[in-house]
Amino acid sequence: MEANYLNNERIILRPVEPEDLSVMYEMENDPTMWDVSSFTVPYSRYVLKQYIEASQNDVFADKQLRLMIMRKSDNVVLGTIDLSDFAPLHLRASVGIALHQNYRKEGYATEALQLLCHYAFDFLHLHSLTAYISIENQDSVALFSSCGFMRVGLLQDWLRTKHGYVDVVIMQLMNE
Repeated sequence: MEANYLNNERIILRPVEPEDLSVMYEMENDPTMWDVSSFTVPYSRYVLKQYIEASQNDVFADKQLRLMIMRKSDNVVLGTIDLSDFAPLHLRASVGIALHQNYRKEGYATEALQLLCHYAFDFLHLHSLTAYISIENQDSVALFSSCGFMRVGLLQDWLRTKHGYVDVVIMQLMNE
């Protein structure tokens, strides 16, 4: 993997390491994120440790790839960015990003998404990337739009929240 695909002046996208267990535990068990996921129970440290140990950090082997978003200046982990639902036959994947709330609105998510798209298209030679975003999450819709993703569909009543059902916007970026 060529290093410049996954870093810029401010951040590095790097594989998950065992020392990331605490950060992943905190982020995966943040109740504010549960409405946009399909999780129904919190993750234990044991389960997350098993995930880290089992991951080959190879999208072709795992059919997914989780990368930690790390700030270069102090090696602080800011969040995670994922390729999931990888379909090698069709050269497509879904994209998800979770940034710790302390680091939002500072441009890190945009930089991480741009790096991941560059890696997915120019190194992995994927044909398309898709994101599924709650219509209520206008910050994420704006983030993906700013990186060239286009709205291509709407899934009605797709996510059940404590306030009822919400629609999900389907956004896609094609490799030109």
